[in-house]
Amino acid sequence: MKKILSLLVAFGMIASLTACAGQSSSAPSDSTADTTSESAAASESEAATADTAAAAGTVLTHEEYMAADVDTEVTIQTYVQAKQSWWEDQATVYAQSEDGAYFLYNMACSEEDYAKLTPGTCIRVTGYKSEWSGEVEITDGTFEIVADAEPFIAQPLDVTDLLGTDELIDHQNELVSFKGLTVEPSTVEGSDEEYAFLYNWDGSGTDGDDLYFNASCNGQTYTFTIESYLCDNTTDVYAAVKNLEVGQTIDMEGFLYWYEGVNPHITSVTVVG
Repeated sequence: MKKILSLLVAFGMIASLTACAGQSSSAPSDSTADTTSESAAASESEAATADTAAAAGTVLTHEEYMAADVDTEVTIQTYVQAKQSWWEDQATVYAQSEDGAYFLYNMACSEEDYAKLTPGTCIRVTGYKSEWSGEVEITDGTFEIVADAEPFIAQPLDVTDLLGTDELIDHQNELVSFKGLTVEPSTVEGSDEEYAFLYNWDGSGTDGDDLYFNASCNGQTYTFTIESYLCDNTTDVYAAVKNLEVGQTIDMEGFLYWYEGVNPHITSVTVVG
């Protein structure tokens, strides 16, 4: 529909330009003017059609993507970094390029194609830029694998010093690291008992659910998550968090997810002190 509306607007502008040309005091004879107008209209129509088609499939840079309005159809080219989940022919993927990262939510994907989305794979994605509780993502997407593209694996960016700053959100969805944080106690509402982690944000879960834990840096405490779809209870990071103790010093890596503020999805935890 958006493509059809764009074409109608383009044709309307062409018709207006043609009418203005016919009213010019210096116009040629009627037959010549008609021929010229028809030729010009045809050229303008072809150009408008080409521009519309190009715009529909233009690959945006990360900066252009971030500048686009929410609900805008966008096309980006990026690289798979991790797969969070697949069900009912939909995949959720963390992706990153040299210039920025993306969260691809419920992208149309067969189970066969999901197996092909290994880390480093280059894909071209078309979908709609969306926002949910602060998380900017691409929804209702489709993708194609870019054949023969060189793979790209992102290296974690240390954002420890950006915790608590406005600049942190500029790295949303990127693979990041945190160094030298201190494990802080978590509590359940109605109880003073302290825990090093909780199953679910409120302690209502059991083994296999998401893990939530707190860690501090420079006197400020932040919440981190083991997203069970991304790292389930068979993974090393899930086991590492279950073995944490309050007061330990840890290093972490993960994806800088956002939910009502920073909510990193952690993929690696190492006790360093």
